[in-house]
Amino acid sequence: MEMKLELVPIPVADVDRAKAFYIDKLGFVEDVDVRPAEGVRVVQLTPPGSSCSIGFGTGLAAYDVAVPGSVKALHLVVNNIEQARAELISRGVLVGAVEDVGGGVKYAGFSDPDGNTMSLQEMPWRTGEQF
Repeated sequence: MEMKLELVPIPVADVDRAKAFYIDKLGFVEDVDVRPAEGVRVVQLTPPGSSCSIGFGTGLAAYDVAVPGSVKALHLVVNNIEQARAELISRGVLVGAVEDVGGGVKYAGFSDPDGNTMSLQEMPWRTGEQF
């Protein structure tokens, strides 16, 4: 059986603020921003090169089950963490220092405006041609 993770719901307090952060600061691509019914809004954004998206919005149970800021440690895999970190910093994202946790695996953490946390992650076996 084959399965593909398609969407990770992210709890946010302000949909427009979150959307601006993920698009303008992180460079995510807008896939969907629709209002299919009164009081319902669905936003889906995808990191460049990813097959998995994040989603947030209003009026659906999927968006109301978690407190804004409660998603922790989503990993954004990059092939050059120093370059990715510098680019995010240049866009105004507060990114922590790069930490090598062993075996060449490196992390640098940051959070969105609601406090949901993410980490840039570089793994030596997933760089270059293997990325």
